[in-house]
This record gives sequence, C-alpha cells and structure tokens, in this order.
Amino acid sequence: MRKRSAPARPFTVFSAFSSGNSLPLTNLYAGSIVNGMQVPGCCMKGRFQAFCLIFAAVFSLAARAEASLSAGQPSAPPQPDAAQPLPDTFRGISLGMDLETVKRTLAEDGIFGYRGERDISLIPGGTRLLIETSGPSFLVHAWFQFHDGKLYNMSFALDDGRLDYFTLFSSLCEKYGEPQSVDPAAAVWESDAVRLSLERPLTVKYLDAVVFRSLLSAEYDNQVQEDRLRDDFVSEF
Repeated sequence: MRKRSAPARPFTVFSAFSSGNSLPLTNLYAGSIVNGMQVPGCCMKGRFQAFCLIFAAVFSLAARAEASLSAGQPSAPPQPDAAQPLPDTFRGISLGMDLETVKRTLAEDGIFGYRGERDISLIPGGTRLLIETSGPSFLVHAWFQFHDGKLYNMSFALDDGRLDYFTLFSSLCEKYGEPQSVDPAAAVWESDAVRLSLERPLTVKYLDAVVFRSLLSAEYDNQVQEDRLRDDFVSEF
C-alpha cells in the first residue's frame, strides 16, 4: 500500500494592527497565496520559505500601517509667542502718573468706587500719599501710593470667592513667562522698570522698580543708622 502523506500543517498569522491595515486571521496551507506569492509544498524547505513569505507580508503591512498612523498625527504645536513686556498700567492708570491725573481717572471708572478727597491720606512716618478705594465687582480693595508726587505702587485685592490664585497665576505666566521667583507668599515677575507680583491670598501689585529699589536702599540706610545710634546709647552704660 502506498503510505498516505500527512496533511499540511496550517500556519496561523495573528494580526496586531488596526483594522483596514491588517492581515486577516487566516490559516495558511501549502499552496496558499500570500500577497500574490504562492507558498510552496509542505516539505521542510517549503515550510521555511512559506514562513519567510508570511513574515515579509506581515512586515510590509506593518510598515504601511505605521506610515498611515504617522500621516494622521497632528503637527507639533506652535511655539508660544515671546513673553510680553511687564505692564505698568491697569485700567488707564499708569505708574509715574501725578496725583491729579490718578484722581481724575479713578473718578471716571466706577469699578474703583472712588469717593474723592476722603479716600486720600498721608502715610504715617513720611510724606508719601495713599489713595484707598473699594469696588463693587471682582475688585475688593485698591491702593495707590505716591512718592514725590508720582504713583509708584498699585495694589489690587481681588475677590477670592469669584477668582482663584491658580487661574491668575496661569494667565500671568502665559503673558509674561515664568516668574523670577516663587514662594508660598508670592510669585514675582521683574524687569528693569516694573516689578509685578501675585500675592496670596489674592492680590496683584505693580511697583515702579526704580523707585522701589531706591526706597529699599533708603530704608536700609535708615536701619543701619538706627542700629548705630542704639549701639552708641547702650555703650554709655
């Protein structure tokens, strides 16, 4: 009797690609067609050749799938614009303005609730003037400080029930870049001309950086002088 040959073993191809770019889950036998190529008979050499052809077909499909996926990827997001210069103006009031101009601007803007001369006071211990107002909206309190007749400090306490620190911080970073310093009390942006800070719980402050540094220097000199006088007095005993 003639010995019956064993049936060809199937080669099962498993697909891991997205639909539309994958090889169907198919049992391939000797004599099957793969990407237009015929798999040889089920001898050892034929099986090895069939495996090579199957691998080549799968690799080709994988390459096409990867190219398709790459083509569908969104382009890299555009780089953000350069940071804007730090502002020295809020609602038409600018650092360096004289007292009368600030008073007139406040009176024309209802958000500040300016009541006239009764909102103006002299800062104790010096000749600096202060305007303090309160507003009916997001602005709770506003302070405007003058040195030598010029506005050098604007501070705005905001309603933390309607606004939050993180939202303001994110907005300022988007406009002016990362702050020069951040700590639990405040984030500070600073240029040669302006010092902008966001202070907790929710206050935005604009400072004339040149005047601010000169006042700090003067206060330091005064403190040094005070310490010297104290030491001289103590040495008398």
